[in-house]
Amino acid sequence: MARRKNTFWNRNKFKLSGLILILPIYFLYDQLQPPVFPDVWEEKQVGPFEVAIQPLNNDAPYAHHEDWVKDFSAYVNEGKVADIRQGYVNIGEEPMPLETLQSDDVGIMHGSELLQHVHAIAPQNYKPEHRVWVTLQTWDGSVHKASWKIPENWLK
Repeated sequence: MARRKNTFWNRNKFKLSGLILILPIYFLYDQLQPPVFPDVWEEKQVGPFEVAIQPLNNDAPYAHHEDWVKDFSAYVNEGKVADIRQGYVNIGEEPMPLETLQSDDVGIMHGSELLQHVHAIAPQNYKPEHRVWVTLQTWDGSVHKASWKIPENWLK
């Protein structure tokens, strides 16, 4: 019969298997904690639509495929989402032209009748003159825009 050597590994490898069994409990607990979202910003009239937006967090923008983006939820409270041909969100001093927004898939609103999600095009650092711009185009080709001031706690 072969004898095992009395090494550190042979004495303690069962502890590693116990750790592997305990780790999923920690990650399950972490995933079951609901996130706390910032408040929904005020409704604005964007052409025939009333739109309210909500940032998903108060963190700085993050890099996403060579762009800087910030995640938002958009609620179309008055008007039908089906009447919107395309919608975009960007952060800056002024809204980006529709031709520039159409050239990439970043910044486009997507989702359902209940909730739209968007990875808004953002600068790496905010300035006090920056605003959050929503640009909506309807099926008849008319373009509507509205903006919100960025919160003070985003300016660092």
